[in-house]
Amino acid sequence: MNPFLTSLPPSYKYPSVSSRRSCTSPISLPIKMALSADPSNRAWSIWRSCLGSALRTALACTIVGCVTLYGPPPLRRLVAFPAFSYVTVILIVTDATLGDTVRGCWQALYASVQGVCPAILSLWVIGPARLSTSTTSLAVAISAFAVALPDSTQLCKRIALGQIVIVYVVGYIRGADTDAIMHPVHVAASTVVGVLACVLALLLPYPRLASYEVNQNCKLFLENASERLKHFVRAFCAEDRISAVASVSQAKSLAVAGNELLQSIKRKQESMQWEIPPFRFLKPYCMKPGDILQDTEIPLRGMDIALNTIPSFPAPILNQDLKDSLLKLEDRIDLTLRQIYNTSLPYDSSTAPESNAHNSATKSLQTLCSISPTHKDLPSLFFLFCFKLLQNGLIDAPSSNPSKQGLWRNWVVMKLNTKRFMPAFKCSLSLGLATLFGLIYSKKDGYWSGLPVAISLSLSREATFKVTNIKTQGTVLGTVYGLLGCFLFEQIPKFRLLSLLPWFILTSFLCRSRMYGPAGGISAVIGALLILGRINYGSPSEFAIARIVETFIGLSCTIIVEILLQRTRASTLAKVQLSESFATLNDCFASMNFRKGKAELETKRKAMKVTVCDLGKFIREAEVEPNFWFLPFHGDCYNKLSGSLLNVVDLLFFASQAIGFLEQDSKKVNGFWKEVVEKIDCDLDGFKELVSSSVKCFEEITSIKSLIKLEEQLEKNELSFDIELGKSRIKVFSRSYEQEVEKLVTSFLHKSREVVEKLHDVDDEREHKIQMILNLGALAFCITSLAKEMKEFEKGVRELVQWENPSSHVNLYEISSKIHTLYS
Repeated sequence: MNPFLTSLPPSYKYPSVSSRRSCTSPISLPIKMALSADPSNRAWSIWRSCLGSALRTALACTIVGCVTLYGPPPLRRLVAFPAFSYVTVILIVTDATLGDTVRGCWQALYASVQGVCPAILSLWVIGPARLSTSTTSLAVAISAFAVALPDSTQLCKRIALGQIVIVYVVGYIRGADTDAIMHPVHVAASTVVGVLACVLALLLPYPRLASYEVNQNCKLFLENASERLKHFVRAFCAEDRISAVASVSQAKSLAVAGNELLQSIKRKQESMQWEIPPFRFLKPYCMKPGDILQDTEIPLRGMDIALNTIPSFPAPILNQDLKDSLLKLEDRIDLTLRQIYNTSLPYDSSTAPESNAHNSATKSLQTLCSISPTHKDLPSLFFLFCFKLLQNGLIDAPSSNPSKQGLWRNWVVMKLNTKRFMPAFKCSLSLGLATLFGLIYSKKDGYWSGLPVAISLSLSREATFKVTNIKTQGTVLGTVYGLLGCFLFEQIPKFRLLSLLPWFILTSFLCRSRMYGPAGGISAVIGALLILGRINYGSPSEFAIARIVETFIGLSCTIIVEILLQRTRASTLAKVQLSESFATLNDCFASMNFRKGKAELETKRKAMKVTVCDLGKFIREAEVEPNFWFLPFHGDCYNKLSGSLLNVVDLLFFASQAIGFLEQDSKKVNGFWKEVVEKIDCDLDGFKELVSSSVKCFEEITSIKSLIKLEEQLEKNELSFDIELGKSRIKVFSRSYEQEVEKLVTSFLHKSREVVEKLHDVDDEREHKIQMILNLGALAFCITSLAKEMKEFEKGVRELVQWENPSSHVNLYEISSKIHTLYS
């Protein structure tokens, strides 16, 4: 089973799109606490995580402070830039595990090769005495472009760019007193001290291992999945809706914790590969347990979809025999989950409790052979289909063979990509301008304008105004805290570092908050560190003012470059991406048949998933960008459409799985399978004909800029349109749409019954009948749900077009006819 992250049910409203994409901090609690919905337990887990991160950050900074303030004089002279040692610590150690830190060490080493080594050659050739404001800015810009263009990690680029700023700008400030070789070496030594401090902080008093956290969270997730399964089965077997809703609500509260655990596992699983001996015995390494556990999460979400669409309780197909079978299957799956829980993940299929467990799900559901599925039975059949997916996913979990790809493959990548040219150019120009204007304002403190830009580099799109705002706020907050610390400990400066501990704790919470996030939290902690963690830099008040001004100059340059070189607003890109999402949906519908099979549909579905995820990124960016003189972004409408598109991606996943199972069954019924394919594909083609033209119209309607411009183009070309053409193209809007869908599904069910009745001359006849009933029933359920989502698209597109054209009457038939007339 291909692991894939699905979303919430298609038949009811999502709580919010943002809640589905949120990622919270790792959960490391006893199982009962993790499963509890008690807010106090969650608060305690967050406190533990933030305190642990803050204490390790404090330990690393203390090590740097002791070395740079109280170390031997030769060492203090070598580590000439303690400020950059602190910056390196914050970039690497914030909420890091030992694996993260080891990886950060290698990236810092590679960054020094990129930043320091070329700088030595440049200073030796040019000569620090011949540097000027313009040549220094140009050297920084060229070096920044050379660092930003190759495909390497963001941490690596940030450290290298920070080194470049210090090497060139400080070299220019000191002029002829700068040693062309030793000056860059001092920068590299300062980086090394920060890196070693991070390693020690993650080892003492005991190592924080990603492998341990992942294994603990995997066990918590499996226990969580077991509890959710019990609630789902209880809901399915409920005698009334009230009991069923209560059980589903309990399962949903557990699903929130389960999603947090799964996201935590996925974030930390890569770090396990970097935890070298003596911790190698804590397996697994080179594995991705999060992808394996995804096979447990997907069917559980499918069960949630089914339970929220069952028309009445008790379920129409439920009888005592089926209830007993479900309880037995639940016990068997629970036993498998507990067996995995008591072993080290990832789970090996050889630990399956029964050798014939692949078929146990179908053998336990013998009562299904006697039913004749109707429309009301489809959600129940889909629930049982997901039950089957869950058991197959546990048994078919990949074994824990180490990856054959090299462990160090990803830490040095010099592959160039043409798509990286513009981001690299923007980085180069931003850093060059920040250095130029910073030096013009103050030669003494000029490097403080370039350094914030360098260490907060992001080569991907981001909400520039929001990020710049929180960076500025964080810098000011940290600087003010540093000044207060200097005032309180003016008589005992040796205790300044102690005043940073509360600030580390507070900034740990800021890093996890929506208001500030990592960018604001890191800026705040660096702002305080640069004042309280150093000595002999002059008056703290004067330094604070100079740094705030220089930081403002640097971040302002970033905004100016973004405005000049990235003129397309996120709201515009969101609309373009919405149209592209509808185009990829049409590609998926075109592949939804047995002639093309599961493989092609899965490929198209994954492509659609990527497109819809990109749409979500643009929506999030557009929601926080300033409106200025533009029309306000209609985030609610876009989020509804994005949620519906994610629903469709999920339904296509289940449809592809059903088609895949039917393909497997075809090998055992070759005698009449060709006839079966022709009959079922006939209905699938009918469904595609019903919805594809509508989706094409949605794509076209969302691609136009405005109705006024569309009218102007029609008048310019002297064209007339026929509104009936629009009615023939957009069948979703017609009053008979629901009747046509019901007629199509009825035909599909009738042909499915004919297929099942022909299964009388094959081995294990009853077993194959059950499989056919479940697979065909799940496919029919997906068709019905996809048809419902088309109506949601119609409502969303209509609302969006009306929002963008408030003075116009919106008639989608008319708009579609005009577009077709103009571009046909």
